[in-house]
Amino acid sequence: MSLTLLVTMMLGFAFSISIAVSIGGAGMLGIAVFDPERLVLAPKEMFTAIDKFPLAAIPFFIFAGNLMETGGISRRLVEFAKSLVGGVQGGLPMTCVLTCMIFAAVSGSSVATTFAIGAVLIPALIKHGYPTAYAAALQATSAELGVIIPPSIPMILYGVSAEVSIGELFIAGFGPGLLIGGALMLFVHLYCRYKGWGKNDGDGRLGVGRASLDAAWALLMPVIILGGIYGGVFTPTEASVVAVFYALIVGMLIHRELSWRDLLPVLRKSVISSAVIMFIIANAGLFAFIITRAGVPEAIGEWLSEVLKSPMWFLLGVNAALFVIGMFIETSAAIIVLAPILVPVAVHFGVDPVHFGTIMVVNLALGMITPPFGVNLFAACTVARISLDQIVRHLIPFVLVIIGCLMLVTYVPSISLALRDLVFAAPAAAIAPAIGPQ
Repeated sequence: MSLTLLVTMMLGFAFSISIAVSIGGAGMLGIAVFDPERLVLAPKEMFTAIDKFPLAAIPFFIFAGNLMETGGISRRLVEFAKSLVGGVQGGLPMTCVLTCMIFAAVSGSSVATTFAIGAVLIPALIKHGYPTAYAAALQATSAELGVIIPPSIPMILYGVSAEVSIGELFIAGFGPGLLIGGALMLFVHLYCRYKGWGKNDGDGRLGVGRASLDAAWALLMPVIILGGIYGGVFTPTEASVVAVFYALIVGMLIHRELSWRDLLPVLRKSVISSAVIMFIIANAGLFAFIITRAGVPEAIGEWLSEVLKSPMWFLLGVNAALFVIGMFIETSAAIIVLAPILVPVAVHFGVDPVHFGTIMVVNLALGMITPPFGVNLFAACTVARISLDQIVRHLIPFVLVIIGCLMLVTYVPSISLALRDLVFAAPAAAIAPAIGPQ
């Protein structure tokens, strides 16, 4: 049965059938062939997969991100970030990274970040003499931070799938997010100096005080959202609704760049994006149900335990596998299918499930910027109006930087867990460290 599911799914990918249909079709075929009397389970399991309260945050965070783009919030964030780092050589690419880090703290979606920030910064980068393909590659890579820095839609999915605290996952994402953001900013600064790009990036830059004043309402948004979550005022799901109302109020009443006429196109765009993600989740839930009934998680767990004898080798093997999987399977679907399989094995090896969640999210986020199915690449290419093949050459250095950060996140658990343990006062001895004496 397992082989039938895998072959059907891979054939779907090979014939360019959508990921959701390939996964769901494989699950329904598995039931039809091996247990046809239970085919009625298919719609039930698909509904069950999306009938989870935390998943309600996904459409609201996407809607909030689109409102921020249309209502002028993202543009003000760009000006603020440029006032901080735009005065050095390569300051404009650094502005792109920093803006995406700030925007990530309210959007939760890398695709929303790509469109919202890319619409402003890709034309600006091109205007300042940066190659179009480089600008698109930089934007796609920087937007990856949208799923690492909380709130994060993939972290919500991991928390639901692995039954791990979403609040702990969110706060654990700050360390990896800041590490990757800082590494990317340092890299683009040094690379621009090597290439001789960006000597005039400071032209037209606002002063820090003026930019901070203009962006005050935009900068207050992540403070309210994250402060409310960790202050116990509202849950991560409720925070997504707060983000929508805040973006509406600021865009319509304060900045006055968002009109009633804009709401319908923004809502339509948000509904389409949300429906695509939910359809993937529903089909992945069916697939996860079938492979669980077939005993695949237990078999994989036993195999990993026998082949990979230590936490170090287990994490290395998982990272290699997730990197390849992320190139072909959408991040949300991969998390929903793989988290229930891999988390019990990780716990068996003494890996904190929250730490393992950050590893999975950071790794699978790489799939958003690696061909052939990198969603950020398609979004950035759409904004820049170039083909995918033009962007690949400039992506390689960025991917290598993030892989280096991923190894640090993997083998230095404190990057993810130090802040979590401080805020939640988790006992240090609750779970053995991932890397240490056995």
